[in-house]
Parts: sequence; C-alpha cells; structure tokens
Amino acid sequence: METNPNKALWEKGDFTKLAELMRKSGETFVATLGITPTMHVLDLGCGDGTTALPEARLGATVLGVDIARNLVAAGNERVKAEGLTNCTFQEGDATDLHALADASFDLVVSMFGAMFAPKPVDVAREMVRVTKPGGRIVMGNWIPGDPTLVAQMLKISAAYSPPPPDGFISPMLWGSEANVVERFGQAGIPSGNIRCEKDTFIFDAPMPPSDFIYRFRNYYGPSMNAFDAAEKNGRVDELQQELTDLFARQNQSTDPNHTTIPAAFLRVTVTR
Repeated sequence: METNPNKALWEKGDFTKLAELMRKSGETFVATLGITPTMHVLDLGCGDGTTALPEARLGATVLGVDIARNLVAAGNERVKAEGLTNCTFQEGDATDLHALADASFDLVVSMFGAMFAPKPVDVAREMVRVTKPGGRIVMGNWIPGDPTLVAQMLKISAAYSPPPPDGFISPMLWGSEANVVERFGQAGIPSGNIRCEKDTFIFDAPMPPSDFIYRFRNYYGPSMNAFDAAEKNGRVDELQQELTDLFARQNQSTDPNHTTIPAAFLRVTVTR
C-alpha cells in the first residue's frame, strides 16, 4: 500500500505538544467567526481541536477532519473529557473529502491545516463544494517570507532538508493573496467574494525559548525532518543555533521562564 507522505509527516511527531501552546490564540480566532448554535462547522486540518473545541463550546455542531490518525484520536479524547456531544473528529484528506456531502456546512474553518495538503486547487474545490451557498470558508495561512516566527522557522528548516520532490507546491503559497484568489477562482468563486487580511497569532508558552524550540524539534514534523537531515550532514548544532537565535530575537516576554512570540498570518474569508 502506497504511503501518503503528508499523512506520514503529520503522524511523525506529536503535534498535541505544540497545540497545547496554541489554545489561547485558537480561542481568540474562533471568537471572531460569528458562530451561532444553529451552525454546522467543518474544521479542516483540525489537529486535536485547537479551533474545533472552541467552536463547539459556542454551540455549533462541529466535525473535525484531519489526515493524522493520532491527532484525530487525541481530539476525540479531548471532546470526551469535556463532555461535548456536538463535536466529533474523523480521518480525512483535504484534497478529497468524498465522505462529506455537497453544501453541508455553514462554515468551513482551517487554521494552519489545509494549507499543508498537496494539490491546493483540489483543496479549494473541496472546501467550496462542502460549503452551503451563502456560507463561508475562513482560513489562517502562514505568509511566505514573512519576518515573523513560523515563516522564518520553515525557511531555516528548508535550508537543512533535502530538496522537495518534483511537482512539490510549497504550502506557504497559501499565504499569498494572488494564489488564494487564483485557487478559489478555479473553484468558481469570484474575486469579489474573497477577502484577505493580515492577522497575528500569539504563541504563548510557560517555558523558556530553549524549551519551546525543543517542542518543535521533537514533535513538529517539518522541524523533525530538518533535524534528521542535519544529523546526517553533521549540522545539528548549526541548525539548533539558528533556531535558538531566531526564537531569542522574536520572543517578547521579559520573563526568562516564559515565551511570547507573535507570528503573522493571512486570514482568508471566502463567501460562497
């Protein structure tokens, strides 16, 4: 059976260890979405529920879909622990949501999720297909070349990683407005129905930056791959130092045992 490289990437680590430090900003993002109890929401690339659980707490009926089996299981555990009956998680691929019916969701949300799926035009088409007429799609996407944390971290990691396979399309291109308009345009959405604006996500970690880097190094697929490649080339210390310098520069906390790093992202709102 052929392995799905995207599935392997996100099952490689344990993203829940990073997601724990993203809860507050996830809730802040969800609070801006105008969610009401009558809504059906699809949370795509949901991880263990950083935005799906806050959506469900507002009363919406929420389905979380993620390619990583371990994250789906972790999300369902969190739902159970909170006693939420209006939220479920299941495995699925953002490029092919064949298990989901046309026009079945009032709102499709994907925060740093669907952007990492291959075949971006297929992803846009699938998101549009499952959204009800008059419904919305809201994405949070990292921005290519942005000076803030995530874009710089992925750029550093890429410099230590083997070259991507032929035909690879960088996930970061979802952070460019022109690409967003083109992709949703191919899915039948006029440019007037697409709004892009810059927003900020705050990583807030009750630990020093060195421990925060450790979370990425040991639990975040793209960083883990970079460290694996750096180890083969005898460059681990170099990579570690580059990341240490980056995190120290970006950290805004004055408490040595706390890390607060803002990261810019493109907020995309599409009206079906």
